[in-house]
Amino acid sequence: MSGHRRGLRPLALVLALGGTLLLLCLLSLMFGSRDIPPGQVFSTLLGDAPDARVDDIVWAARVPRTLLALATGAALGLSGALMQALTRNPLADPGILGVSAGASFAIVLAASVLGITSPSTSIWFAFAGALLATVAVYLLGGSGRAGMTPVKLALAGVAMTGLLSSLTSAMVLTHPEALNRFRFWSAGSLAGDSGDTLGQVLPFLVFGTVFALLCTPSLNSLALGDDMAAALGRRVGLVRLAGVAAITLLTGTAVSLIGPVVFLGLAVPHIARVCAQRAGIGPDHRWLLPLSAVLAPCLLLIADIAGRLVARPIEVQAGVLVAFIGGPFFIALVRRHRFAEV
Repeated sequence: MSGHRRGLRPLALVLALGGTLLLLCLLSLMFGSRDIPPGQVFSTLLGDAPDARVDDIVWAARVPRTLLALATGAALGLSGALMQALTRNPLADPGILGVSAGASFAIVLAASVLGITSPSTSIWFAFAGALLATVAVYLLGGSGRAGMTPVKLALAGVAMTGLLSSLTSAMVLTHPEALNRFRFWSAGSLAGDSGDTLGQVLPFLVFGTVFALLCTPSLNSLALGDDMAAALGRRVGLVRLAGVAAITLLTGTAVSLIGPVVFLGLAVPHIARVCAQRAGIGPDHRWLLPLSAVLAPCLLLIADIAGRLVARPIEVQAGVLVAFIGGPFFIALVRRHRFAEV
């Protein structure tokens, strides 16, 4: 009987998270500058909108916004869990390792030097900047005789973030058009996308997810150390290469779409570990990565919905509220680990 109950726990966890995500999607379609009752939301989704205004709000504004939260949240949660597993660093995060700084620099560079301020065009610059910064950090972290270590990777990320942030600040101060574009994007917003931009970069998210899932069976072995993983028959170099490809694709695309949502990729994998432990799964990355991919959109949707409600009719950007939650979490995490695992 006890074994049967243990088998039901993971299923109950999956059902609970799936139900929570569906409920949050419904709330995202309901609340905003104009609240729409759930009955009208369902009618509109089925093609029987009560009026043209409701149809326009649901399909043109809130459905793309909700889909954007689902896609980018899953990408950031998945990449955060994968990054922490590959580096064996509980403090690893796309923002800490320079990805957000690379995208920010590229956005400002496009606006100040080339005069490009259109979101549909500047997204490609942000994507390229995030990719180049990630590759540079991993090359720096892997240089030297000792190879890549968590400490070297974190230091490389801090150095790259500092360099790119200083260059970004210099350009923003001298180009007002870059300041206007950067100010909106850097807050981490889900508003303003019609769905076309997400459709353009969706293949990158799909390939990144595939690479991440291909790495999953080897991550438990890597947690024991590179030598032990190699002794168990894992191709460590190939796994790390696929992991880097997944992280760059997922984080580069997500950051370019919604801006640098700080702490989402850091906090969610730790929440996933707590959920897995309560469900009796343990630290199995075959569960941790999918759980992170579901939990991150939940947190992002909660922040986005709260941002629409706390100061109506003014909207607080989702990235601001995620940072408000993630800041204390990061401090508590540092105090708990005290860099013993870094």
